[in-house]
Amino acid sequence: MSTSRRDFLATSFAALASAALTRPGLTRVLLRPGQEPAFTPIRRGVGYFTMRGGTIGYLVNNDGVVVVDTQFPDTAEAFLKGLATRSNGRPVDILLNTHHHGDHTGGNSVFRGVAKRVVAHEKAAEHLRNPPGGGQTPANQLFPDTTFSERWAADVGDERITARYYGRAHTSGDAVITFERANVVHMGDLMFHQRHPVVDRAAGATIRNWMRVLERTVQDHDADTVYIFGHANTGLPVVGGRAELQRFRDYFEALLTFVETQVRAGRSREEILATPGPLPGFEAYGPFGQPNPRSALVCAYEEVVEGLA
Repeated sequence: MSTSRRDFLATSFAALASAALTRPGLTRVLLRPGQEPAFTPIRRGVGYFTMRGGTIGYLVNNDGVVVVDTQFPDTAEAFLKGLATRSNGRPVDILLNTHHHGDHTGGNSVFRGVAKRVVAHEKAAEHLRNPPGGGQTPANQLFPDTTFSERWAADVGDERITARYYGRAHTSGDAVITFERANVVHMGDLMFHQRHPVVDRAAGATIRNWMRVLERTVQDHDADTVYIFGHANTGLPVVGGRAELQRFRDYFEALLTFVETQVRAGRSREEILATPGPLPGFEAYGPFGQPNPRSALVCAYEEVVEGLA
């Protein structure tokens, strides 16, 4: 991994930005205006951008430009301005959306006339047009024109980009984006680094399958793979290796075990969902509900009760 610790610390403040969802009930998020745009290269022309919202991935090589996710309109403009200095003003050949949430797709409209093609999983595209849970689609949204059900791939210069769908997890439409030759993977919100995740039950989320998605992702990549995370806790990097994915998978297992223990002990739904936290063994994640809503705890409770029924 070529990115230095100094680069991590210089950009990790942007990980405070949480998932600004189109669903009103999940918009209690921590977003700081005025954060500085930061481009961090990884290798072979692949890097990531942080400012406000979910981490943007990018590829710039001699033959093309690829972008993964778009944050918000203002940050997307800042990103494109900085990208132009790295790509000599070339248009974006492919824009990929990892999923439909607003802090990853809110800047799509800024790519209108800039991106030649927009790619997403078919369920993510559906959620963009009809947000689950009563949200509203931005009037000027730029929607995917290319969708896939399980796998999509394209060559841009000497780089091979692959998008895989492993099933329901954070939503029912999350894609894992791999830059094959660079061996860099953009996880979108399938990866929250040491912070409680948003679990969008209305959009088809499932914690149990999310665990399997993380396991399969690790299996399909090697020990040298660099993963770009959607979000990270304060002061932590938004990139890492398989150990971070495995730790996140263990967090979900511990969460389900904790909730099941509480249910079997006779605690009510209200008592369990009011648990302040932190989760034993995962104290670094902080109290439940900070900075994200308690959607992980809610989903864990519902899945445990369903499993015991």
